[in-house]
Amino acid sequence: MRLIQQNPELSAYLVSDEVVDHEHPLVRDRAAKLASAAPDAYSYAKAAYEFVRDTIPHSQDAGDLRVTWRASDVLEQGTGICYAKSHACAALLRAEGIPAALCYQRLADDDGSNPVVHGLVALKLPGEREWARQDVRGNKPGVDAQFSLGEERLAWKVRSKFSEVDYPVLYDVPHPVVLAALKAAPDRPHLWRTLPTEL
Repeated sequence: MRLIQQNPELSAYLVSDEVVDHEHPLVRDRAAKLASAAPDAYSYAKAAYEFVRDTIPHSQDAGDLRVTWRASDVLEQGTGICYAKSHACAALLRAEGIPAALCYQRLADDDGSNPVVHGLVALKLPGEREWARQDVRGNKPGVDAQFSLGEERLAWKVRSKFSEVDYPVLYDVPHPVVLAALKAAPDRPHLWRTLPTEL
């Protein structure tokens, strides 16, 4: 699948904003700690990915009722669903000058019911021609996402027979439907009832 930048300017994928707030001291501090042990951009990107995937539990997996959406809040509170964790990973990547985008899949249950939009992050390392999508939701039995620049190692591959979709657009800011759902939710049970089903 060919990934498409929504914003043609690569610099847009380095911006610090309300959501991907990589100028925040918490983000800067974590980025500096990760960078201190990373000799190059690839090592740093992998470390940032694994930090978010492995040390910030997915709030559903952990039974955490809190809803986070701002990258710094995800780091501070140590929780988030796929969208929020993708925001945090994007912030850590951008903090060290690595372009990072937000992107999405549409997934469903094994019978095609209960469709939901799933959040991913994509990055473009120096010298690479292509963007690489990554899934930081967090592994569990049956889910084994890994950092990869070549063949994708996402949590789930889409199944067209169930109307699942890989959305090709790379967003420099969260999709407005996604962000609206996160901001409007007082807790995760409410969020679960109002998650986007398509983009």
